[in-house]
Amino acid sequence: MTATPAPERDGEPARHRVGARLVSSTADERASDWADKLWSAVRAADEYWAQDVVTGALDAGLPPETVLLEVIGAAQHRVGIEWAANRMTVAEEHAATAINDRVIGALPVRRPDTVLGKVTVACVDKEWHALPARLLAETLRLRGWQVGYLGAQVPTAHLISHVHRTGADAVCLSAALSTRLPAAHAAITAVQAVGVPVMVGGLGFAADGRYASLLGADAWAPEARAAADRLAAGPLPAPRPPHQATDDLPHLADQEYTMVGRTARSLVRETFQRLEQRFPAMAGYDDAQRERTAEDIAHIVDFLAAALYVDDCDLFAGFLSWTGEILAARGVPALSLLPALDLLEEQLRDFPRTRRTLDAGRAALGPAPDPETLE
Repeated sequence: MTATPAPERDGEPARHRVGARLVSSTADERASDWADKLWSAVRAADEYWAQDVVTGALDAGLPPETVLLEVIGAAQHRVGIEWAANRMTVAEEHAATAINDRVIGALPVRRPDTVLGKVTVACVDKEWHALPARLLAETLRLRGWQVGYLGAQVPTAHLISHVHRTGADAVCLSAALSTRLPAAHAAITAVQAVGVPVMVGGLGFAADGRYASLLGADAWAPEARAAADRLAAGPLPAPRPPHQATDDLPHLADQEYTMVGRTARSLVRETFQRLEQRFPAMAGYDDAQRERTAEDIAHIVDFLAAALYVDDCDLFAGFLSWTGEILAARGVPALSLLPALDLLEEQLRDFPRTRRTLDAGRAALGPAPDPETLE
């Protein structure tokens, strides 16, 4: 069970369900040609060329918001697809993402005659996928909002300090990965506790926003234009009074999420050791293969914990299906994930919700392989 590492800091798998890009129904037909040109530039890792493409699109009459979302945003989406298909390396993905982030600076942002309000835009704690949040921040600036963009992985305590200091009218939180849902929930409730409403977005909240509602967010938007339209339509609902996580998620009282989360490291270590004992082929793994195997197990445990947090087996099953596709693109059988699920269940047999979640993951992957075929 080894795979090429995902292009993400802190060992996180990138772009879970990357193909499910959330875009506005409003589109400029001229943008696709410019997006193709920008893709060629970032694929060549040529920042000067990329800057020329963005400038050319603006000179050709494309509105800055269209260039932002339908040229730069579209090129970044293609980066994710190409990585998932194993047609880009980690280094190439990082280079392309960095270029797309920097060329946003070529867009003109003029001081509005009337500021619509103050909005803070941030990624939740430990969320490194910052570009979607920046696309939103720049969209709001273009539309006349005063935006405090805080970037990637903002600790909740620092977020609250910033909101107090700047007097934001609303906070927009981004999470690309569902493993960030517990941190997102903490941030949502903390911001609401100081009287500021929260809008959330990103695929971490599911394509239909189901987890946004579950975690008590005041609003959800599927993409940047929808978020900007919602804010322009009027103030977000007043946030609820301070409350506990179990008020939104009463199933947390069973402590299964807490136990899995607290023992995550030992679960990964024990599962890896038991795999070594049961599958002698692992003795031939080199250091890189062993590291990838440990990372795969850690990702499984992280998504298992997230599924327990929101009590949704489909979250875990969807992650495993996606992971199976990524592994297959790298020549690794998706069914190689099954032994890890079995070993985790051995250690977590006393947790009924956890067992149901692991069963859903097995069903998503299919029947168990012959142990002798595992490499």
